[in-house]
Amino acid sequence: MRLTGKVAVITGAASGIGRATVELFVREGALVVAGDLHSARLTELAAHCNSLAPILTPLTGDIGKRSDAEALVDLAQATHGRVDILVNNAGIMDYMAGVGELTDEVWQRVLRVNLDGPMYTSRRVMPLMLNQGQGSIINIASIAGLSGGAAGAAYTSSKHALVGLTKSTAWMYAQRGVRCNVICPGATRTNIAESMPADRLDPVGAARAGLFATLVPAWLESTDIAELALFLASDAARFINGAVITADGGWMAI
Repeated sequence: MRLTGKVAVITGAASGIGRATVELFVREGALVVAGDLHSARLTELAAHCNSLAPILTPLTGDIGKRSDAEALVDLAQATHGRVDILVNNAGIMDYMAGVGELTDEVWQRVLRVNLDGPMYTSRRVMPLMLNQGQGSIINIASIAGLSGGAAGAAYTSSKHALVGLTKSTAWMYAQRGVRCNVICPGATRTNIAESMPADRLDPVGAARAGLFATLVPAWLESTDIAELALFLASDAARFINGAVITADGGWMAI
């Protein structure tokens, strides 16, 4: 098993890519502290993973709140005495609006979850990882972090910024044992559309993003992204740092 004895903190853990990552990490021997906004889903996940051994510790919270984000890292430290892996997976969509139609409320909400949250958890975990002399941070962005056609202005900006946060973190701590990489998934079957109700979509922006979506070459499963996260978390990727890895079936080769 590739993560035996390692402690992993995973956000947005109760569904989609987060859940697939939790289940895979647990199978590979990790002790997981899982955070999610949805209490019922998180409780079910914990029951599922802990049916054989108490290997998952759940914490319900809003990753966009500094106190909740820091509490997740603090719980891992208090429970296990260390944090080896941080997977910043939690994220929400915007409503496909361009900058001219974008509201302050949507901008602030999307940036709070998609960018503030990963910053809070990364900042909190960094002293622990530096003290250990090792650690792996894996951010889950999107091809919207590399292009302008996949979503609205808020989501696109948040994911571009997450790529930038990844590169800065990788460079700043490269000689101190902490790695940071970012995965940019393409079209992946998750339930993120729950954060994008159809009756709130901007019609013009959605139509423009729809043109880009017609070029999707393949749909990925959440497990495909989880497998990539596992590799980056493992010692097999010990020299991979600051990488921006697309997993999109070739979409960005357009």
